[in-house]
Amino acid sequence: MTVKPFYPIGTPGKPWTAAEKQQWRESQTRFRSYETDVLQAIDALKPRYDVSQYGELHYGDQTFPLMAVKTQNWDDSLPVALITGGVHGYETSGVMGALSFLSEYQNEYAGKINILVVPCVSPWAYEHITRWTYDAVDTNRQFYPQGEGEEARALMALAAPLKGKFLLHVDLHETTDSDESEFRPAKAARDGEAFEPGTIPDGYYLVSDTQNSRLDFQAAIIAAVEKVTHIAPADKNGNMLDYPVVSHGVVEYDNNAYHLCATLTGAPFTTTTEVYPDSPDTTPEACTRAQVVTVHTAIEFALAHA
Repeated sequence: MTVKPFYPIGTPGKPWTAAEKQQWRESQTRFRSYETDVLQAIDALKPRYDVSQYGELHYGDQTFPLMAVKTQNWDDSLPVALITGGVHGYETSGVMGALSFLSEYQNEYAGKINILVVPCVSPWAYEHITRWTYDAVDTNRQFYPQGEGEEARALMALAAPLKGKFLLHVDLHETTDSDESEFRPAKAARDGEAFEPGTIPDGYYLVSDTQNSRLDFQAAIIAAVEKVTHIAPADKNGNMLDYPVVSHGVVEYDNNAYHLCATLTGAPFTTTTEVYPDSPDTTPEACTRAQVVTVHTAIEFALAHA
């Protein structure tokens, strides 16, 4: 009989208490700098965009300003496109893709749509290359009034005054091998559940919402991204991660059931990306490019079909 390994923090079958969460936090290593990678990149954009701080996190002896970048000469008569990256801080191409988009497309949408970009929703997690926040919270399950986590609450507060204005929201994510080796086992341990090994889709795919299904929108993005990196295939059952593949490279389920970030605006056009930089058939650079192509294609489609 094969015994499934248990995560090294906690007791099998018992959810973590504050003590185990503290143990988990102390086991994390800071690998990179939010200041260097994100804040300095945002500073360089200030001549071309309006930059504002929408919140501030205080974790241990660290302080993280939460930054938003938006269109200069904001026009309240125009719709709004929200782009979010780094909801899961370890998903690097989401952060880099959001910043790269800002660098490349600063003037293209003047007079057409207001752009609001939050490149890194979870900066502590970005620095520690982890899925969770300082408090062992998965931010991309917290976008509802009773949700946990300052990161989600701050982003919801930023978006709230613009409700009814949003035409589009693209939430940039990626999947890595560490999902299966670290984060899913950690989640099972945290929640006092048994870890059931799974698989990781090999390639780019999109998550659509059954409550806001626009498969023509999703298909346009897939067609554009397929020129940059490969699209994940369905498994033998026609699924990915146990969700039905409803069209090439697209899974669809009720995003509200999981309180995903993509639900926070109520925009008519929403999608969540997933790229897989650990695949032997792509590169981290191609995955970042796929995120940029996603955003550009999504905005063009939304404007054409509003």
